[in-house]
Amino acid sequence: MIDNAIRTKIDQWLSGNYDAATKSEINDMLERNEHDALSDAFYKDLEFGTGGLRGIMGAGSNRMNRYTLGMATQGLCNYLKQNFPDQQIKVAIAHDSRNNSDKFARIVADIFSANDIKVYLFEALRPTPELSFAIRHLGCQSGVVITASHNPKEYNGYKAYWNDGAQVTAPHDKNIIAEVNKITSIDEVKFEPKQENIEMIGTEVDEAYIKEVLGLSISQEAIKRQHDLKIVFTPIHGTGITLVPEILKRFGFTNVQVVEKQSEPNGNFPTVVYPNPEEKEAMTLAMKKAAELDADLVLATDPDADRVGIAVKNLEGEFVLLNGNQTGALLINYLLQAWQKAGKLTGKEYVVKTIVTTDLIKKIADSYNVTMYETLTGFKYIAEIIRNLEGKETYIGGGEESYGYLAGDFVRDKDAISACALIAEMAAVAKDNGQSLFEMMVEMYTRYGFYKEDLVSITKKGMRGAEEIQQMMADMRSNPPQTIAGSKVVEISDYKFGTRKNMRTGEESKLDMESSNVLQYMTEDGSKISARPSGTEPKIKFYVSVNEPLPSKEAFDETAQQLNQKIEQTLKDLNLK
Repeated sequence: MIDNAIRTKIDQWLSGNYDAATKSEINDMLERNEHDALSDAFYKDLEFGTGGLRGIMGAGSNRMNRYTLGMATQGLCNYLKQNFPDQQIKVAIAHDSRNNSDKFARIVADIFSANDIKVYLFEALRPTPELSFAIRHLGCQSGVVITASHNPKEYNGYKAYWNDGAQVTAPHDKNIIAEVNKITSIDEVKFEPKQENIEMIGTEVDEAYIKEVLGLSISQEAIKRQHDLKIVFTPIHGTGITLVPEILKRFGFTNVQVVEKQSEPNGNFPTVVYPNPEEKEAMTLAMKKAAELDADLVLATDPDADRVGIAVKNLEGEFVLLNGNQTGALLINYLLQAWQKAGKLTGKEYVVKTIVTTDLIKKIADSYNVTMYETLTGFKYIAEIIRNLEGKETYIGGGEESYGYLAGDFVRDKDAISACALIAEMAAVAKDNGQSLFEMMVEMYTRYGFYKEDLVSITKKGMRGAEEIQQMMADMRSNPPQTIAGSKVVEISDYKFGTRKNMRTGEESKLDMESSNVLQYMTEDGSKISARPSGTEPKIKFYVSVNEPLPSKEAFDETAQQLNQKIEQTLKDLNLK
């Protein structure tokens, strides 16, 4: 049976000004008695969150479609007009390779144009970081990219950006949400375009962006000597194909092999289960090709090319995936080394990481006397720090454990295009010094300590799932563990309530961050465990970080085993195993 309130909403869609295809889809589901599917599609409105929309495509108020997209865009239009009165408002719009992304981008462009807003619409698919760049390059007040990042093929999404090229933060995020929520009917949405307000863009913006990425290179001499470094690249059917091979070529790399079966943009992602470089399965074809070619480096970007995963040969010569913390720490370590060698460190530089990203980055930054700032999870918070410190301090780079990195400040979101180029440059420098990237990482561990991280994601779908996730967080707050893996919990940080409690003294201090539903335990031996419901997926994530000194390269395997055992025990103690 369908709940009465849900049935009322279904009837509103069947009698309202919705197109015939939408009504037909709903009627077909009714005829097939797909009550659970209908309930999930209509039990709530697809929430315009602080990063925009993300959801399964289809008919319904809780789905990504012309109407949910339209109401969100109309609300954003109204908010832009309030904030920039008596101005010609301009927006940039891009989309990824997902099914319907090009169609959704056009709908969004049409609505902006109908509201007398000037639209710069990319002529074809483009990476998210280029959209971020285009906003500032073209002097826009806002921007939108149609993407669901690395979600499964059924999903699509809508990310909203502000005039600094970053995803919207406070107060604009909450204010936009309020404005979107005021749109109560699709009849308020201006769907009819004014074509004169839409301008197609492409190559000129590509070239301007590429020029800035080329300016990030620090070790051109090493690249010249190692130009034939064997690189395998896969865009996993996404937008990375538009720029990564070209940027590697212009950096000076002459031996880049693309995984052909995954080179064609395709929203069905036919060769993978999830188009996510965090998943080993998505990297299988690339690693197989790398083994055949005896490559030095594997690079993989997600569908909208803001995240990058890498694989390298370990000490036994076997290809292994590095996780996001390892790659991020390596990249910051390389950038700081290279900046110091180039005489570019003046004492005003800084790096940024999120609260769930490895603390190894802080140890590295401290050794160079470079400031490290910490933010909530989400790259928009890293961008916010860049904006606040513009003209005062110099941003070198930053990242988060979920495979997102950014060097330079001409983009204000994570950027897999520039990250691919700098990771390749880092690999060239390592080879120039007779090392693999893996050996460079082991050397980093011997200097700063061996940090090992693990991530456990628990998926809880639908209405009941969201309630279960909230209950899990409530239970952890009311009944925190006293010891984890044999080590006392000495500090608990609760970012929802903005408090940090010393468990030895009972003393509480305030956290200088906006509220976010994250709980973090610190133990006596330096382990860190974080619990965070995802803001974009029906998941709760547990981040575990442990560390030990690494006395030598030869002790790597033994120390890794000890750390793995500590992670296993941590997960058992938290009932996650």
